[in-house]
Amino acid sequence: MENPLDDRPEVRIDRSDVGRRVSVRRLAEFVDERPVFRDSIGVLTSWDDLGLTVAPRSGGPVSFPERLLVAGKVVPLFPARRAPLPATTPVELQRIAGRGWPAVEQEPLGEWTLRASAGFTRRANSVQALGDPGLALPQALAAVRDWYAARALPAYVEVVSPGSSEPLIAELDRLGAGYGHCRVLTAPLAALARTGSGHDRVRLSRTADERWTSLYRRVGDDPAVEEAARRVLHGGPSVWFATVPGAVGQPPLAIGRCVIDGPWACFGAIEVQPYARRAGLGTAVMAALASRAAEEGASGGYLQVEVGNAGANALYDGLGFTTSHTYHYALLPQG
Repeated sequence: MENPLDDRPEVRIDRSDVGRRVSVRRLAEFVDERPVFRDSIGVLTSWDDLGLTVAPRSGGPVSFPERLLVAGKVVPLFPARRAPLPATTPVELQRIAGRGWPAVEQEPLGEWTLRASAGFTRRANSVQALGDPGLALPQALAAVRDWYAARALPAYVEVVSPGSSEPLIAELDRLGAGYGHCRVLTAPLAALARTGSGHDRVRLSRTADERWTSLYRRVGDDPAVEEAARRVLHGGPSVWFATVPGAVGQPPLAIGRCVIDGPWACFGAIEVQPYARRAGLGTAVMAALASRAAEEGASGGYLQVEVGNAGANALYDGLGFTTSHTYHYALLPQG
């Protein structure tokens, strides 16, 4: 079958380049019978029979029919500029993290936020207890317990250190709440974007397809949980998914997720197939996502990782992340 792009030698990309950073030129219009061209640089997010879509550094996506494409090539990742970490506090960063992993159901309790997502992850099924709940602590925690019981969910309280009030911690201790510990790590994006190699193997997308979620491994067979996971994963101000494709017909070798919120980029879901580890794929995924976040104006990256996840902690420490603060999930005992 004849390729309609064969007579356009300046078009050096094809549909296999979806997910890569490209530079394209398209015929935009005619003015006084003279052609006017427009250039766009960004991630090639789709290319099908309807045409191409490119996500530039800022503004909305640019879509146009394939017949208007006159030139195109793959370009290097965005050259992130060195910049210090954005100024913030642990409480502010936790609130940013809440926006980057938004629960399906959210309800205020004073300044606290009740969050539920059919049990998909504790982050999306816990109360963010920052500020004043507007009730005395025993009544507030009783309201939390009742809210989660009505949804057949355990009642977890997110406790930030430093950040959560001493009276709250004392009340949770009095109740005998159990704890699960997590670190919040931060790093400048510029150094992260320049880390490692193999970036050309990474493909970026605005959506997580079935192959991506097959490696994520945190979603079960319950349709309600699957739907909650889809909504949480795709929620946030500007969400990108990274994939290192496997062989034809095989699952991905590595994946990752990034949410860009102003000067901060949240990294998560960094997974590598067991047989593909120690080849730098996790680092390549992080670097590609960091470059895209920098292209959208972010200068700092953060992530949340369980203290007991030795492999993930070793990866992030090696990439230059340092601890900003910690937080815990306190499980309220049944009343």
